[in-house]
Amino acid sequence: MHADGRTPFVLLHALAQDSTMWKAQQQALTAAGHRVLAPDQRGFGRTPLGDDPPSLDLVADDVARLMDQNGIERAAIAGASMGGYVAMAFVRRHPSRVAALGLFAARAAADTLDQRAQREAFATAIIDPGRRAALIDATAPQLLGAVTRAGNPELVRRVRASAEACDPHALAWAQRAIAQRPDALEVLREVRVPAVVVAGEQDELVSFHEAANTAAALPGALLVVLAHCGHLAPIEAPEAVTASLCRLVDHAAVAR
Repeated sequence: MHADGRTPFVLLHALAQDSTMWKAQQQALTAAGHRVLAPDQRGFGRTPLGDDPPSLDLVADDVARLMDQNGIERAAIAGASMGGYVAMAFVRRHPSRVAALGLFAARAAADTLDQRAQREAFATAIIDPGRRAALIDATAPQLLGAVTRAGNPELVRRVRASAEACDPHALAWAQRAIAQRPDALEVLREVRVPAVVVAGEQDELVSFHEAANTAAALPGALLVVLAHCGHLAPIEAPEAVTASLCRLVDHAAVAR
């Protein structure tokens, strides 16, 4: 906790992105007096992948070490997509260190057998130089809502460029780690801190029904649906996401 009582934030990015996807929120929250950590997760941005087998628990423990290194005992943990899965792993492994929880485009249920097979197929294809470009062509547009794709070509180019810049082995590692994650619903039912679940109305990867189930598992969680928004709310609707995060820590302050 800050000396002035403001809750620090840890912001966890989505697959095929890096810490810069939270740039707008990091700037706004810092300007409001919050301390903000927005790390590049294993294999993304400037963080090396390492040699460990795929596991979101390892990434969650990386976050705990980063908080230790920065002298932060408890923080509001917010994650988008893959970052949301890391956030749920963090809640399971380090529950006392969570002051508030924000989940964006992340389902609490474990993957079905079909979803796991799809992730494995992606992991196999992305490391094949002959198949990589076509896979990015097919999957990168799904990260954005239809309105964003039609009206914001610069953001479409940015998301595609980010996917192309990723280490394909990191993408494969992350997909396999996500596929292995356990069901988090029971873990979330034990959460006793303020929480918000944010869903994009046009998210083609995580449905509203799945987001609603996640919110229902969190005692007292707020469910926010962003119109004309897809899977990457922090960059598609930056002001609305910042507002959700600010409201989250306002609730955390009241809870304290």
